[in-house]
Amino acid sequence: MSLLRGLPPAIGDGMRVLVLGSMPGEASLRQQQYYGHPRNRFWPLMEALFGVDAGLPYPQRIAALHAAGVGLWDVLGACVRRGSLDSAIERDSEIANPIAALCARSPGLRAIALNGGKAAQAFARHVEPQLDAALARRLSIHRLPSTSPANASYALAQLQAAWSAVTAARSGE
Repeated sequence: MSLLRGLPPAIGDGMRVLVLGSMPGEASLRQQQYYGHPRNRFWPLMEALFGVDAGLPYPQRIAALHAAGVGLWDVLGACVRRGSLDSAIERDSEIANPIAALCARSPGLRAIALNGGKAAQAFARHVEPQLDAALARRLSIHRLPSTSPANASYALAQLQAAWSAVTAARSGE
């Protein structure tokens, strides 16, 4: 199996919340779009939380997300994985993105939203040890349920309830 490479960060000016997935799935990599699988609930969730119209073309959704103070990236920049499931990521193959450096040069950043258990595990392993004390105090870290269709046990309303914590961070509350 070959090494998969992730997507570049989708970061705008004034980012207050950074949403981190683990690694884009096959559909997202094929489309070169974050959360490109048609059954992923990420975009409907962003519509419910931040008013980002899930029906807009992808570039306009990204622009609306940036206008809402939300950026996107993944904890992993590369890995070996068969298929799209996080459980298929070969742990020894994980190469992390420079998340701590991005956080350090983003003074308005207040929160990190970890989209799913694998993102949270990879963040704890690769990123948290790199955060200096001042940066760690400034950021609130939210370990949230995955928006993936593989997480069918969570309805959209449950995801919205869990993810609502990042709306307060975005507004600086």
